[in-house]
Amino acid sequence: MNVRNCRSCGCIFNYVTGPVTCPACREKLEKKFQEVKEYIRENKGVGIPAVAEACEVDAGQIRQWLREERLELSEDSAVFLTCENCGQPIRSGRFCEKCTLNMTKGFQEVLNSGRQTTSKPEKHEGESARMRFLK
Repeated sequence: MNVRNCRSCGCIFNYVTGPVTCPACREKLEKKFQEVKEYIRENKGVGIPAVAEACEVDAGQIRQWLREERLELSEDSAVFLTCENCGQPIRSGRFCEKCTLNMTKGFQEVLNSGRQTTSKPEKHEGESARMRFLK
């Protein structure tokens, strides 16, 4: 059992996966997220500072939701995120489409090269694919 202290309230809880927050704090954060989402729906084009102030949420938390792709900036927004690889402006997530595609290709190449280097065991003369017993 993996027991940890919640980063938000300090309460001890059984940690399984994800952020190191207790279920109660996670639920409160999810309610705040829903509140922020609803506020953005009602007030299109509003900026991060205005949302943070109106919903009483840290601006850093809003940026985290943008990085997690739970929220997305509008195309006409003056605020934007930057790709962590090349610095291009993006609307949500961590990487732009070009960098994501390049990373995906790189991962595929690594996976494929690993498969090609795996060699089949050598067969000795007289061996067959049949089962045999050792004496």
